[in-house]
Amino acid sequence: MKPPPFDYVRPASTAEAVEVLAADEDARPLAGGQSLLPMMNFRLARPSTLVDIGRLPGLADLHRDDGVLVIGAATRQRTVETSPLVARSCPLLAAALRHVGHHQIRTRGTLGGSLAHADPAAELGAAAVALDAEVVATGPAGERTLPAAELVVAPYQTSLRQEEVLTATRWPVRGGQRHGFAEIARRAGDFALAGVAAVLELDGAEVARARLVGLGIGGTVRRLPEAEQALHHRPLTDESIDAAAEAAAESVDPPEDVHADTATRRAALRAAARRALEQTCHD
Repeated sequence: MKPPPFDYVRPASTAEAVEVLAADEDARPLAGGQSLLPMMNFRLARPSTLVDIGRLPGLADLHRDDGVLVIGAATRQRTVETSPLVARSCPLLAAALRHVGHHQIRTRGTLGGSLAHADPAAELGAAAVALDAEVVATGPAGERTLPAAELVVAPYQTSLRQEEVLTATRWPVRGGQRHGFAEIARRAGDFALAGVAAVLELDGAEVARARLVGLGIGGTVRRLPEAEQALHHRPLTDESIDAAAEAAAESVDPPEDVHADTATRRAALRAAARRALEQTCHD
């Protein structure tokens, strides 16, 4: 299939990209193109102009700034996945990326592109919410920073303004955390039926803080507070993990579609939560 006609612009700066987007309400940024271009081919997206931001200066930086890992929005997913700095500073992010599509997709796809696409089954969105990450958007008035939890408002819709470009992501680096990520899919590389990103902090043998985020179970990735509460002030044991996994499954009402019915997605979420939490026992 072929996309509908469109204009193509490769700006020389972020300011120029913002100017083009502000002047045309149907223009869309293009980074890796791994989601947008297939949607265009199926006529699910019809941008009038593609604004190629994939090679803009500064958008592919990756560095540590005190207690924050800063990753440019146009950084390729495979670069982040294989970065020793990411592995040391933010292991959950690297773990989540290993589940994103296939190797070829991660080689071309970008970190910011995935977050801005706002797919309800996106691994990176779940990791960002679990880790309290932030995104930086640049528009005509300059930069603004917002929590990843406030980025997505509906399936494939974000709080980014038409004239804004997602330029960077910020990931807090915190010691003493345990991480786990698991998802259930029909085949490796397929969209997940359900998945869970888990971040735990222990006080001695007990769980002092838990953040569990589910994906593929609704219109957006979402926290699982009932599962978090099932772990709070309890030792991390087979019994508490089973209780949290059950609480996660019972707290959601996943949609039914051609890929799975509600019961199947609940079962997938239960299994993913258990696997993610089991990983934290060995972190």
